[in-house]
Amino acid sequence: MPHPFAVPSRAQRQRPWRLALAIAALLPAMAASAQQAQTAPAASSAQESERKAATLDTVEVTAQRRVENAQDVPVSISAVSSEKLDVLASGGTDIRFLAGRVPSLNIESSYGRAFPRFYIRGLGNTDFDLNASQPVSLIYDEVVQESPLLKGFPVFDLERVEVLRGPQGTLFGRNTPAGVVKFESAKPSQEFNGYAKVGAGSDGLFTFEGAVGGALSDRWSARVAAMYQRREDWVDNTLPGAPNDGFEGYDEAAARVQFLYEGDGFEGLFNLHKRNMNGTARLFRANIFRKGSNDLVPGFDKDKVSTDGINFSDLETWGASARLRWELGDYNLYSITGYETAESLNHGDIDGGYGAAFLGPGNSGPGVIPFASETADGLPDHKQITQEFRLESNYDGPFNWQGGLFYFKEDVTIDNFNYDSLAFNAQAGHAVQKQKNEAWAVFASGEYQATEKLKLRGGVRYTQDKKDFSASVLQAAPFGAPVGGPYTVHTDVDNVSWDASGVYEVNDHVNVFARVATGFRAPSVQGRLLFASPLAPDGGVSQADSEKVISYEAGIKADLWDKRARLGFTVFRYNVDGQQLIAVGGGSNTAVLLNADKTTGQGFELDLEAYLTEHLLVTLGSSYNDTEIKDRDLAVPVCGASNGAAPLCTPTNPTFVRDGTTFALINGNALPQAPKWVHNLTARWGVPVGEGGEFFVYTDWSYRSAVNFFLYEAKEFRSKPIVEGGLRVGYNWHYGDYELALYGRNITDTTRAVGAIDFNNLTGFLNEPRTVGVEFTARF
Repeated sequence: MPHPFAVPSRAQRQRPWRLALAIAALLPAMAASAQQAQTAPAASSAQESERKAATLDTVEVTAQRRVENAQDVPVSISAVSSEKLDVLASGGTDIRFLAGRVPSLNIESSYGRAFPRFYIRGLGNTDFDLNASQPVSLIYDEVVQESPLLKGFPVFDLERVEVLRGPQGTLFGRNTPAGVVKFESAKPSQEFNGYAKVGAGSDGLFTFEGAVGGALSDRWSARVAAMYQRREDWVDNTLPGAPNDGFEGYDEAAARVQFLYEGDGFEGLFNLHKRNMNGTARLFRANIFRKGSNDLVPGFDKDKVSTDGINFSDLETWGASARLRWELGDYNLYSITGYETAESLNHGDIDGGYGAAFLGPGNSGPGVIPFASETADGLPDHKQITQEFRLESNYDGPFNWQGGLFYFKEDVTIDNFNYDSLAFNAQAGHAVQKQKNEAWAVFASGEYQATEKLKLRGGVRYTQDKKDFSASVLQAAPFGAPVGGPYTVHTDVDNVSWDASGVYEVNDHVNVFARVATGFRAPSVQGRLLFASPLAPDGGVSQADSEKVISYEAGIKADLWDKRARLGFTVFRYNVDGQQLIAVGGGSNTAVLLNADKTTGQGFELDLEAYLTEHLLVTLGSSYNDTEIKDRDLAVPVCGASNGAAPLCTPTNPTFVRDGTTFALINGNALPQAPKWVHNLTARWGVPVGEGGEFFVYTDWSYRSAVNFFLYEAKEFRSKPIVEGGLRVGYNWHYGDYELALYGRNITDTTRAVGAIDFNNLTGFLNEPRTVGVEFTARF
């Protein structure tokens, strides 16, 4: 029997795809069989009573910019319920808790809580620069959050989260070739209601979350929601006299105020929101990988580090939006206006240790630190403005449509700083990047009820995108560009994206669908000048041209066993032309933009939810993603191998040396941070206690297979698979108005490296540790 983590042959790698096709062929028959079974006479009145007592509610989504039953939408969708969000977010976790909790979704960050990077079906962006674009769009209350620093707004007081997989380039505004993650806040209403939740946990954790809303008049209502989280440092710095004596603590607050006006033929929803976070930047740990493997070094202690750099992360964001709707007979007119701004400074010790090897024995560590590296990135000036007008029809006939205009403008200023850890952390370099991005689009989409069973949909979007970029060096770093600039880049492109799909109703409970869609991401520009000259091939100012994707998917969505179970299954394949990639780290800690000739991906997604008994609800999610870079000549620098030095790591791709730097050919590699397998399981068992009370147990588990951290493959920089579990045990009473619960996150205390820095030593960073605590919730 082969080892479970052995590298499969090419023939073996095709088997999951064949399995997916076989499952897809069998599912309609299985669903039909289940429906026949549920129409058969009940075995007993007790069984019939139980079947009726535990049924699944309809899941409503806005994937097509209309409220619809998720079963009727021809898109691979996962919707995360509010209770599931409450459980997964226990313990002060940030938005990364969704990673692996939804099929084909991964989220990671080299900034910690401040800068999440999203991946759907393997498509994402590992770029750590503050103007990085991502192929996964994040939409919060119908407003796109383009800056990476806006994407981490805390998850609280939400109606739902929707993950739309595959290109969504027709109806949504910015950079959606991989998909969209949508967050919808709980809205104000005329009914007075709210909740308050307070918790305490390990490592000095304290959490609060609450909301209250109701009528202000017969036309106006409002809702105020807020959250606060604090955790003490749980990692000790063992280096005497270091600037920081502990790490991994944070202090974060966020609030949202909404006002809703409901008039005759008009509705207006107004939103103000703000976030403030300060704490530890991502903690890098020097030489934690054993050379030649991805094992952690013997004696590794996750609770201790020894580092001489300054470490902190400060972030403040705020924004406002106005969502207006007019009823105009057979039409609805929408206006969505959004404004967002962010200010941040993130300072970290990139080498993850102390001293430098050239100071002599005993003056650096842990392991070999060739030279000290300490940097900071700041966002002193940022603003984003978006405006959308959309008109939709509301005919009684078989055909309806929607169309509109979209405008986007963003101004960004980025500070890049270098510091000398060996000279009391003095500033030793400063560069500035500025980018102005302006885009507009016109779009239209229609749906036609072709027959009683068949509904067809299609859409098209024209986009024009312009960027003006400049970078200047104000203070030269020791190994970077001299003082100079500005070095400028201008891009101006346009694109037409489209999609076409159909949904066929097999019976009242089973739909099948097929979809083909295209997506587009505008050119990207980077200019990290502190570690390379402006025109250097391995750094400086770089540009990636547009990428375009075409995706094909087909699937089935079914309600089973008198709505006691729900099934969704999709198979897909996509091709990306000119995919934007980023070579990070290498020999000089730069970020170099590249375009691959082609990237392919194929796989499947499964979502299953079922009441196994009246009191036991189980959900199962699973996905397989097989990605491959196809570019025979594309090469990237590897792990510190510059100026004639040997690589720090053990590359497994073919390598060659050019001008003293070792490069690896990456043709055939999987995309970075793209797990082939993602599985997740939840189970909730509740037992009624007395009048209006319930004792419950909720457990959740996720599995993510191994991923490459970089574009090239190396033994040290390929993660191990990771399994994490959560448990929540509690009692609620007064028909759910009050709840007291004990919880644990990462209850097995699994420790895995989830990312790395490769230009100086074998530096890595870890997943979140085990957290245990207690929460009390009151609803009114």
